[in-house]
Amino acid sequence: MAILVCGLVFFFGAHLTPTFPQFRARLVERLGLGPYKLAFAAVSLAGLVLIVLGVSAFRGAPGDARLWSPPPWTRHLAFALMLPAFVLIASAYIPSRIRDRAGHPMLAAIIIWAVAHLLANGDLLALLLFGAFLAFALTDRMSVARRAVAPHLPAQGSGGDAAAVVAGVVLWAATLFWLHGLAGVPLR
Repeated sequence: MAILVCGLVFFFGAHLTPTFPQFRARLVERLGLGPYKLAFAAVSLAGLVLIVLGVSAFRGAPGDARLWSPPPWTRHLAFALMLPAFVLIASAYIPSRIRDRAGHPMLAAIIIWAVAHLLANGDLLALLLFGAFLAFALTDRMSVARRAVAPHLPAQGSGGDAAAVVAGVVLWAATLFWLHGLAGVPLR
């Protein structure tokens, strides 16, 4: 569990830095923008690697206690919730009215993803992993309003919406039928 917690601290420590604009500005001033970005990427990558290693080591370990037993229907709800989450992920990269309405679609997708997985899993590992992502996304979403985030150009027409939906459905299906199992967590 210690590896997982260290990974979460590294990963979210780096990702929460922009929520403290003055602290980030001091780091950029001290290091320079390029080295700051390199350090951000290195700490984030180290955190991600530790999260993956920690999840692998903690899954099924004696310390991974069952905290609650989710009803079977929560799995189906999680599958359904993941579809809009993937559409939001796609819309984060595709100019669309979906992106514009969501405001920050990647954070919205992380919130849906975390809630879906918390509903469908009842173990300590799920609570630590998905609970941390949920807390991060909610915190970052609230801080976006306080930060000076550069606006993007609004999307025109519905082509971007269609592209985001198609890409989201493809990602959802690929994850459901292939990628989730490839990650070592087959959907049963």
